[in-house]
Amino acid sequence: MYAIVEIAGQQFKVSKDLKVYVHRLASEEGSKVSFDKVLLLDDNGNVTLGAPAIEGASVEAKVLQHLKGDKVIVFKKKRRKGYKKKNGHRQSLTQIVIEGINASGAKKKAAPKKAEATTEE
Repeated sequence: MYAIVEIAGQQFKVSKDLKVYVHRLASEEGSKVSFDKVLLLDDNGNVTLGAPAIEGASVEAKVLQHLKGDKVIVFKKKRRKGYKKKNGHRQSLTQIVIEGINASGAKKKAAPKKAEATTEE
């Protein structure tokens, strides 16, 4: 069973016991978080698509640690002008482990038909 879920603006394909690095979350280390924006669920070949998200489905995770990613060097230069700028950046990340996928709302129901107002006067 796997799911495609949106976490902090990015989409991840997750399954149980998978460790994922995501953009920094505002949760404490060791706390549990839940992500409700599940876009797709696959339960042994039974695929459920959301429009855009699946109602009632969620992904449970635990925050392992907060850390920084590798340093990225940004170097700008204009040749023959003497212009050089060097800058660095380290992205703030959070490592989470997926503890479970809750598919309670995975059964797609037909949209309820709106009753037409038949008020004739």
